[in-house]
Amino acid sequence: MIKGYKKIVDETLVNYFDEILNNKEHFFAKKTAEAMKYTTCLGGKRLRAILCLEACRIFSNDYFNALPSACALEMLHSQSLIHDDLPSMDNDDLRRGKPTNHKVFGEAAAILAGDALISLGVQIIAEKTSKAVGAERILKAIKEYSIAAGIFGIVGGQTADIEASNSTFNLKNNENMLQYIQKYKTGALFAASLSIGAILGGADSKKTEILRKFAYEFGIAFQMADDILDVISTTDEMGKKTGKDKDENKLTYVEKYGLIGAKEKLISQKKICYDILNSNGIESETFYEILDSITNKIF
Repeated sequence: MIKGYKKIVDETLVNYFDEILNNKEHFFAKKTAEAMKYTTCLGGKRLRAILCLEACRIFSNDYFNALPSACALEMLHSQSLIHDDLPSMDNDDLRRGKPTNHKVFGEAAAILAGDALISLGVQIIAEKTSKAVGAERILKAIKEYSIAAGIFGIVGGQTADIEASNSTFNLKNNENMLQYIQKYKTGALFAASLSIGAILGGADSKKTEILRKFAYEFGIAFQMADDILDVISTTDEMGKKTGKDKDENKLTYVEKYGLIGAKEKLISQKKICYDILNSNGIESETFYEILDSITNKIF
């Protein structure tokens, strides 16, 4: 199922960008459009899109109503990567084994591409979602997307991440700050993915909130794994430079708890995620497979 989801998302994203690149009226904006397509279509696991599609399928036995939103979420994720890689942020040269956006297109085009991806995501949800879904659900999906994109989502998390890197030891030692960074920098987009999928699939508010809770806990597990892999993996394995968290004084689970402690917390966190699904009768082989995938390279 995961491979099928990924295939249709990859194909649909290419179609969306080709529509823009083939639009003769906007020929003079072609460089920015190419920069948008470059990072978004560079590859990746498509976890956010897959979670969105699977959530929709669980409640409607179909996932096509969530396909535009799933693609929009990948655009938003790509925007966060483009801006995160900039010299003013993490200053990375590699992403998914390829040169980062600003290395290929320049900083100005990279900034513009990121900005355009945010708004294009909203446009895609509004224009491409089947009208049979209903205006109310589409509006709710756009609201979830917008919250995840802003100060109450990934922007807030990224801000705290930067502040923690520049802070005193006492501030870095603050458990609340670490939780905030991971909840919003990483978890917010997963929460939007599952919430939007559930909403478009017709889930009631109770079920939507269960998936939102699962998403935030999954986001923590995902970030724990990422922090660990930054220490134990190579640049070739990760497709990006490793060891940077320590070099840049990042507040991570490994920095706070040590490598062994971070691994122990990851095991416990993964169990929390399983328990949420099992105790609420959420049956999904896809969710279980994704949960297992984040620890395959560690244990």
